[in-house]
Amino acid sequence: SEVAWNETHHCRLLTGLVPDQFQMCRRNLEVMHSIVRAARQTKSICQKTFADMRWNCSSIQRAPSFGPDLLKGTRESAFVYALAAASITHSIAQACTSGELPLCSCGPIPSEVPGPDFRWGGCGDNLRYGLQLGAAFADSPLKSSKLGTQALKAMNLHNNAVGRQVLSDSLDTKCKCHGVSGSCSVKTCWKGLRNLGEIASDLKSKYLAAIKVTHRLIGRRKQLIPKEMDVRPVKEMDLVYLINSPDYCTPNLHLGSLGTQDRQCNKTSVGSDSCNLMCCGRGYNAYTEEVVERCHCKYHWCCYVVCKKCRRKVERYVCK
Repeated sequence: SEVAWNETHHCRLLTGLVPDQFQMCRRNLEVMHSIVRAARQTKSICQKTFADMRWNCSSIQRAPSFGPDLLKGTRESAFVYALAAASITHSIAQACTSGELPLCSCGPIPSEVPGPDFRWGGCGDNLRYGLQLGAAFADSPLKSSKLGTQALKAMNLHNNAVGRQVLSDSLDTKCKCHGVSGSCSVKTCWKGLRNLGEIASDLKSKYLAAIKVTHRLIGRRKQLIPKEMDVRPVKEMDLVYLINSPDYCTPNLHLGSLGTQDRQCNKTSVGSDSCNLMCCGRGYNAYTEEVVERCHCKYHWCCYVVCKKCRRKVERYVCK
């Protein structure tokens, strides 16, 4: 993130690029800021989205040196690939809007007729340009002849497409009001993408409902079809995976499981962050922590708030 990205030799600083990505970097240096930003966002949002589950996406910190949980076609790798593909497209689309990129600008004005109380204006996110460059960068390693099995490539390409489609479906009309004394007599509207946290939440739902598949010859070409015969056919918006994940309860480097020992849990929850589920029945330890927070806040006219600092003790629980 500290690199200026103004010289083509900077492309050699990124480890793990396949030749097509390296060439894209050389030809589109100005886009690399957006791609680096997307990688950073993918890491932080993945960890935030799964903070309440046994697998908490901590392994993504080692990118591009992924462990077995993200290399062997698991449900977790399905989520990470989909989120990364969406994140790259999102970052480039919004970089166009903010004027960061010289070869693109605002998204096209929608063809639909505006309503009587609004007009098209502002600067919409350039989803089309984001999809074009984002897909080229994210998919090129999967089209390389050297990396992974055909089944794994097909799975990851499918999940990349799901991530981009979930992002595309989030393009919505956003408006800003104009008028005397905030009357909103006229609304200027544009098409904008939802934030990545919301996209990740949608993809997490798909992760929980992901379908286990196999790569089999159907007719003249190989396709991803459900492993179990009684499962419905794979749809283009389903996340898919090839192998079952470990339960992530205990450390196992061969499976990519870090275990949940010392993970914080919620004693009163009945969800995935509950001490029973998070600790896999091993029990938990309690400890007391002192926290400092703002309190007794008062609003002063005009225009600031003054608060005191209060200390209170909070009980925490960590897995044995």
